[in-house]
Amino acid sequence: MSTYSAMAMQLTARSLERLPTEDEARAAMLQHIAEIEGQIRTSSIFVAQYSGKPVKLVVMPEYLFTSYPGRISIPDFAAKVGWAPGGPEYEALGTVAQNLGMFLAGNAYETDEAFPDFYFQSCFIVAPSGDVVLRYRRLLSMYAPSPHDVWEAYLDKYGLEGVFPVARTEIGNLAAIASEEILYPEIARALALRGAEVLCHSSSEVGSPIATNKDIAKQARAFENLAYVVSSNTAGISGTAMPLNSAEGNSQVVDWKGRVVAQSGDGETFTAFSTIDLSALRDARRTPAMTNYLARQRPTLFAEAYAAAAEPFREADGMMEGGSPKVPDRDYFNRAQAEVIERLSKAGVI
Repeated sequence: MSTYSAMAMQLTARSLERLPTEDEARAAMLQHIAEIEGQIRTSSIFVAQYSGKPVKLVVMPEYLFTSYPGRISIPDFAAKVGWAPGGPEYEALGTVAQNLGMFLAGNAYETDEAFPDFYFQSCFIVAPSGDVVLRYRRLLSMYAPSPHDVWEAYLDKYGLEGVFPVARTEIGNLAAIASEEILYPEIARALALRGAEVLCHSSSEVGSPIATNKDIAKQARAFENLAYVVSSNTAGISGTAMPLNSAEGNSQVVDWKGRVVAQSGDGETFTAFSTIDLSALRDARRTPAMTNYLARQRPTLFAEAYAAAAEPFREADGMMEGGSPKVPDRDYFNRAQAEVIERLSKAGVI
């Protein structure tokens, strides 16, 4: 299918941290998953009638079903709300995707039997078949474990394809980026170099009438990689003491020329939707031109400079001890960043 509609659903994330038991948290997540089917269905009917193109891709916000962990420990949060691959939450989402006949992209905290007591922040894409066809674990996070923290073991289990996955589907080559990772050009470029055409961006961020860093980055990631960016933001976060509307607004679709072709205002809405034209994108990627920034790139120019600059930054396997993953305390993340800043200062980088 070379043309179809994609929709960024701007929905309210629900914090489950205050729920006293795992059973209550699991029941709340399954109830929330059941609710979104009706929201997506009615929204997609309007979009199809309005645009003439059926909705085949829906992107949902970051950590929609749980919100983020506050001061709760990594093992406790993993046990309480972590989704196990193949678990009931993914099964329920698979049923929704089957019922709707759409690809559903989203974000959740996920456990992994290979790394006990850990969670990874994961972006997923569920196909209309009900199968999870893409699982991307967030690489750059301030307060969550990264595959880089258990790097050798992670590569042994999943390979580089598991670090930068791209799902080749009937609606194009889909990839995922989590939240503020849109600010790092290396991640989108690594995915584009593996063929990604549509970047599904699940986020929870401050929306503003003033262009934010993330808004600028979404446009840059689109045109520099000749890729669509479908970016879904939360419509606030409920269940916390934080004002509800602190993280909402500006869900958007950016085309491969870097143009914002649809953007939402505030609140729960489906209004960030647009046609995805794969034929035009692919034609641009295959045409010699000054504007074909992807084909003009020369990765070998920068490989040595990156390798030479690596030493002061975070090392791989920082959460491995004696060959096994070690779950850090909450303050570990601040200490690790402070150490990087000190090394960068001594190296004259900053």
